[in-house]
Amino acid sequence: MLRTRFCKLFDIEAPILQAAIWPATAPELVAAVSEAGGLGSIGAIFGSADQVTAQIQEVRELTDRQFVVNHVVPLLDEDAFAATLDAGPAGVSFALGDPGVELVDRVHAAGSKAIHQVHSVGQARAAAAHGVDVLIAQGSEAGGQGMAAGAGAMALVPQVVDAVAPIPVLAAGGVGDGRGLAAALVLGAAGANVGTRFLASREASADEAWKQRVLEAESEEVVRFEAWREILPPSEAGYDVVPRVIRSEFVAEWERQPVEARRQADRLRAEIMGSIEREQPHELTPFAGQSAGLIHDVRPAAEIVRGMVSEAEAALERAAKLRAG
Repeated sequence: MLRTRFCKLFDIEAPILQAAIWPATAPELVAAVSEAGGLGSIGAIFGSADQVTAQIQEVRELTDRQFVVNHVVPLLDEDAFAATLDAGPAGVSFALGDPGVELVDRVHAAGSKAIHQVHSVGQARAAAAHGVDVLIAQGSEAGGQGMAAGAGAMALVPQVVDAVAPIPVLAAGGVGDGRGLAAALVLGAAGANVGTRFLASREASADEAWKQRVLEAESEEVVRFEAWREILPPSEAGYDVVPRVIRSEFVAEWERQPVEARRQADRLRAEIMGSIEREQPHELTPFAGQSAGLIHDVRPAAEIVRGMVSEAEAALERAAKLRAG
């Protein structure tokens, strides 16, 4: 058993947080991860108060275990956030912008723990000063939104661990199996935030075509889509990030011509937002991390959790034998 400070904080058995990859975080996925001993996450982005409340209720009908609800700071819906706090999940996680003291204090006042994802040591120090309970250090290998010139997890995680001790830190980026989890623990993390591996799970509500792209992709096909900032410039409320995606026809066309993307930003923005409104973002920008190259099958989420833990234990045992030898 791998019982870290993160596990003790949430009374869970596996130091694994399922990342909130919207729209893949079906209640079935969240509940399955939590039932297996990890910590499931509801993705509340683009959800109304009623929709978020319904998702929370559905998860609670499927499990009595702990879970968290994720909110994206630059797109925070106040009504949905208030509904989350009223429901009192074990934790509320933030991403893509500084939550500030106010949001963290509101989470604590509701009796929940505050988790925040950062991309740099500076962001980590700021979040620690706000009083967050857990930090996620996201390396540049990770899927979804990240800093274009950010550090990889191997370099970033130990720096964040040192900067914010004793706050538990989760590693994100490149963790697709138990070896990655073991590496995160060796770097000083208290666990891992895992996205792409759960995207290719049986319970994930991602389109089957999206899952298939993950299975087929090699790591070098999963790229930072730099033209994104020309189409959807970062807001003052958010971090300066661009998505990591599997190269599609859309991505291949526009990554080569960022200046033209800026000229046609209105049209391209409408196309992207249209795919989001249909809950089919993979049609244009199939979000995934470089760990896609490690993933070759769609498996039940519980099997993924248990497999990662057993693989991590075996990897740590192998490392211990090297020292003994």
